[in-house]
Amino acid sequence: MKALKLFDLFCGTGGFSRGFEKSANARYETLLGVDILPVAVNTFGLNHPKAKVIAGDIRKLRCDDIQAQLKLKRGELDLIIGGPPCQGFSSIRPFRSSNEDDARNNLFEQFANFVNFFRPRALVIENVVGLATHNGGAALAQMEECFARLGYECDWRILNTAHYGVPQRRERLIFIGVEKGARVEFPNPTHQSNGSTIGHRDRRRMHVPQEDLFSPGLKLNPAVTVLDAVDDLPPIQSGESAEEYSRAPRTDYQRSRRNGCRKLALHYSTAHTPRMLEIIRHSGKNISSIPRHLISSGFSSCYSRLDGDMPSVTITVNFVHPASNRCIHPKCDRALTPREGARIQSFDDDFQFAGNRSQVVKQIGNAVPPLLGKAIGEALAKIL
Repeated sequence: MKALKLFDLFCGTGGFSRGFEKSANARYETLLGVDILPVAVNTFGLNHPKAKVIAGDIRKLRCDDIQAQLKLKRGELDLIIGGPPCQGFSSIRPFRSSNEDDARNNLFEQFANFVNFFRPRALVIENVVGLATHNGGAALAQMEECFARLGYECDWRILNTAHYGVPQRRERLIFIGVEKGARVEFPNPTHQSNGSTIGHRDRRRMHVPQEDLFSPGLKLNPAVTVLDAVDDLPPIQSGESAEEYSRAPRTDYQRSRRNGCRKLALHYSTAHTPRMLEIIRHSGKNISSIPRHLISSGFSSCYSRLDGDMPSVTITVNFVHPASNRCIHPKCDRALTPREGARIQSFDDDFQFAGNRSQVVKQIGNAVPPLLGKAIGEALAKIL
């Protein structure tokens, strides 16, 4: 099977491209990863050993230099993916000028600049749901105009990761462009999930599962829950850790995430103070479960326990601290461990993270769930 070559810009840990590489119906090969955070690039490199990795400001890179280093002819690249900050751009300058080093070019424009130079057959941008309404929708309209000028058919939808087997109700805006004449394909949902979401006022932009609509006659799987994802891990308490699996995987999800691992990594809990442990013992669905004398302030989702029979809410970069957005273990009196957070983000247990504890947690919380990348990769493979 011929490999489909891709670049991962603003790559972070590389979870997005790792998902593409795990597609069942295609073989993707990641050639390049670029991010400004050195620790994230180190993580990317650990998990993409054959790719060229660059830690630095993308505005200082020249496409022709990268082309020469990779010995890649124009038109040989199949796909560029990434999550450029898109909220702030004001104009689409690179396509009115050939000056790649124009200091005015912002980060989205640099993503577009790579597309303009390498002319991939498709592009994928993932971003926050808020991009859909930024400047009354003008930002997205400019993006579509930009890539239409470059010869791409574009469309976007809001996807919920729980609909693709991720044990988390995490919504992302996915923008896809394909060569003129091709049709944009979004992945068919495979799982059914109920629960509150951010959504969008135009329901047609929500790519939600409807039984028998996307795949007539095919029933969707139930959502993967928090306990479906993590209850094979040792039930450690506050301040404890474990380096061995203590039980066999109970679910297909757990079996897939272990991916043949024999050793357990990153399964260590924050050592909570006695006062915090008292708060945790009272924790429930929201902050109202906590007696008033124990806390002075906080959002409704602070100091809250995850529902083990539902997919998680969106985890944040502080999910090991109970004051963060709903991150207390469904059964144990502690916040999630980094390994549990990685499971909820759909990282396999053999995915390696560089950096110290705090850096690892932030990388996990910021990542694009690999299973979302896998679903998008499989949908694009039908075109590519």
